[in-house]
Amino acid sequence: MKKNIMLVVNPISGAVDKSELIDAATVFADKENLNLVIYNTSGISDSENIKVLYDTYIPKRIIVAGGDGTIKMVAEAMETHDVIIGILPAGSANGLAVDLNLPSTIEENLEIAFHNDFMEIDMISINGKKSIHLSDLGVNAEMIKNYESGSIRGKWGYALQTLSTLIDLDDPFIATITGDFPTIECEARMIVIANSQKYGTGVSINPNGIMDDGKFELVILKNMDLLVLGKIITGNMPLDNNDVEIISTDKAFVITNIPVSFQIDGEYCGTETKLNIEILPKQMKVAIPNPITEII
Repeated sequence: MKKNIMLVVNPISGAVDKSELIDAATVFADKENLNLVIYNTSGISDSENIKVLYDTYIPKRIIVAGGDGTIKMVAEAMETHDVIIGILPAGSANGLAVDLNLPSTIEENLEIAFHNDFMEIDMISINGKKSIHLSDLGVNAEMIKNYESGSIRGKWGYALQTLSTLIDLDDPFIATITGDFPTIECEARMIVIANSQKYGTGVSINPNGIMDDGKFELVILKNMDLLVLGKIITGNMPLDNNDVEIISTDKAFVITNIPVSFQIDGEYCGTETKLNIEILPKQMKVAIPNPITEII
């Protein structure tokens, strides 16, 4: 009897046609003598539908063709099940795939998603909502809000919205941050809550990020000028800059003086004035590239 693999496809993520990807996954599954159960997300009851399909087919793996938001949705639906999640990067934001060093070709990613070893990664709880990758308060969240309301998708759309967001930048906000570290009170342009290192654009914001260490980082970008802020958002993190502070912890509380734009894993979540943040260790098994071993 054939074993089952479940493929969850977000048909609209990244404004990319998924037919080639689905065809390649179907051929791969046939070659491996596996039964591929395909589910296309619709934005309506997806989590419940995925749970029903899992209980019906008990797949040996669930493979996600989408971006960070789709991966998070599947991971949350499967939080009580012991199942490995494979990733076929196909979203506007593929930050987790970037941090896992997944390759660029469909064929290589299929091999990893179907076969490879896994790591158990942490998640972060922020006001009761889960984050797999990178969330933030401030200018980047504002840019994502503008991107979601714009008409141009992909990296070009991000680039345009980055420019317009920086031009129309509001005053900095005041943040008070408490935890098992000295209390911080500062003017800030952006506070990143990071479980990993890079945004989906490849921009490195948290060089200390390790996804399975039981910690997250707060990357605080203080009241810096537009030039420095622009450099950071486009990938030139000035680690020696006094206006960048990084704290590694497993719990923190952030209060802001005004409502500030907030996003989780590339999805705009409105504005917030209080964030209650804690690490959730070992929440998700995700397929990863096999390490290269040297032959001596």
